[in-house]
Amino acid sequence: MENNELQIKRHSLAHIFAKAIKRLYPSAVLTIGPAIDNGFYYDFDNLNIGEEDFKAIENEMQKIIGSNEKFERLEVSKEKALALFKDNTYKCEIISELEDGAIISIYKTGDDFVDLCRGPHVENAGKLQNMGFKIAKIAGAYWRGNEKNKMLTRVYVYAFGSKKELADYVQAQEEALKRDHNKIGRDLEYFTTVDYIGQGLPIIMPKGAKTIQILQRFVEDEEEKRGYLLTKTPYMSKNDLFKISGHWDHYKDSMFVLGKDGDKECFCLRPMTCPFQYQVYLNKPRSYKDLPMRLGETSTLFRNEASGECHGLIRLRQFTISEGHLMVRPDQLEQEFKGCLDLATFMLKTLGLYEDVSFRFSKWDENNKEKYIGSKEEWERVQGEMRRILTDLNIDFYEADGEAAFYGPKLDIQIKNVFGKEDTIVTIQIDFQIAERFDMTYVDKNGEKKHPYIIHRTSLGCYERTLAYLLEKYAGALPVWMCSEQVRVMNIAESSEDYASKVCDGLKMLGIRATLDNRNEKISYKIREAQLEKIPYMLVIGDKEKEMGTVSFRARGNRQVFGISFDEFTNEVLEKIKTKSIN
Repeated sequence: MENNELQIKRHSLAHIFAKAIKRLYPSAVLTIGPAIDNGFYYDFDNLNIGEEDFKAIENEMQKIIGSNEKFERLEVSKEKALALFKDNTYKCEIISELEDGAIISIYKTGDDFVDLCRGPHVENAGKLQNMGFKIAKIAGAYWRGNEKNKMLTRVYVYAFGSKKELADYVQAQEEALKRDHNKIGRDLEYFTTVDYIGQGLPIIMPKGAKTIQILQRFVEDEEEKRGYLLTKTPYMSKNDLFKISGHWDHYKDSMFVLGKDGDKECFCLRPMTCPFQYQVYLNKPRSYKDLPMRLGETSTLFRNEASGECHGLIRLRQFTISEGHLMVRPDQLEQEFKGCLDLATFMLKTLGLYEDVSFRFSKWDENNKEKYIGSKEEWERVQGEMRRILTDLNIDFYEADGEAAFYGPKLDIQIKNVFGKEDTIVTIQIDFQIAERFDMTYVDKNGEKKHPYIIHRTSLGCYERTLAYLLEKYAGALPVWMCSEQVRVMNIAESSEDYASKVCDGLKMLGIRATLDNRNEKISYKIREAQLEKIPYMLVIGDKEKEMGTVSFRARGNRQVFGISFDEFTNEVLEKIKTKSIN
């Protein structure tokens, strides 16, 4: 089925759904119900339903479809539309925003249902007979996505061209749920959230904190090898700093502001580190020989995301990134940009995520110039330079208008979660304007002052987001080198506890993260618990191992090895850690 045809059917089915709701719950107030990639959703006021009601609603939809009622398009004036929907403040709000004299389309389905709609729709309800649909879930949603507005009931409905397509999709969703970091991460105690702390502010628990620390050390060590200088800058600043950088004019709505503009000291929590790191460059005069200057920082940032946009560890209000800024001469731009990409590629390959990413060349939108600083000629020149670099690197990229930063174009490395939602994991940006705003200069070979280019980049992006994708990629069974607990030692009986403790201490002395499970429980129970916790190696110590001075182990995937030497076992583990094996 052509995608456009499917979307028309989904949109038509949304009307059938709304009609079924009104029949079963007459006091429900309709708002909007757009088609989306896997079906549609519809927002209602004054509707209180639960999963136990889904079947009855679906049955009512089938009755309406079976009646073969026509979809009838009617065109009315703005005044008549307002009169028709006078009891629905949401519809009236939409209608009121239309130009005076506008002709408005509405659709009737049978004699007892009418809705405001642009269309198009199928000819009659019978055309939907073969569709596969299923009410998926209920969520809360603010009217028009504005948290200042009323919270509505949003009902999501899967809708596909056939019942088989629906069944295949539902099965895929069930498999995705098994890898959903929001479930795995909580079940395995990597993170939790607390309502009275707030959306987008997770508590990273010991397992998650250890894995993030491992990743952070890995990144910082690799950056140091590549010539980066480590900085540590404040979490907040007076808004004067952000007025110079341009964030106050172009990014203020996404910032947490402490105070009011015009106060003696109006502070902002930092949404990014760049204007702080520029002060390192500005600390003294610079020569062309000082460039490139590569500055890196593990940066905790704060962004005022809407509550409804926050999701697990992927979209947060407070998060930590591997942030860096490079001040470069024009003749160094290409080489340093390639170096940033090489670093990001190295990181993603080491973590096993590279095969899952795509590359987006994010450009400005020349039809929305107020979002950006700089002239059209400057943007076209720098975008042309960036496109040439990407082409020279043989990167398979796609272009996206309107996704650039307000100060320059970006290469965004994109990745999808298990449900197909795409986000950026790494970004590399060319900034051709901010240096001038901060009066950042260097003296060139001819003794003239010049402004450097600035490259904004992350090497691994947001650590919390990366952890989320790792949990989904490996279904919670992270590679050995990044696990907070790499080996669990467990004794079979009390008689072997002393030897098991000695083995555990020996592992720790070698830098292997090991714990001892000496509880008075059956060994089968201990093994099962360790398996559920996705522990890479389970050392089972009994009287035989104690007598022979050996160890036996069970690895993930149920590989079992009996009676090998301590050194033979540790060599295997240490090799996986040293090589950062993902297998």
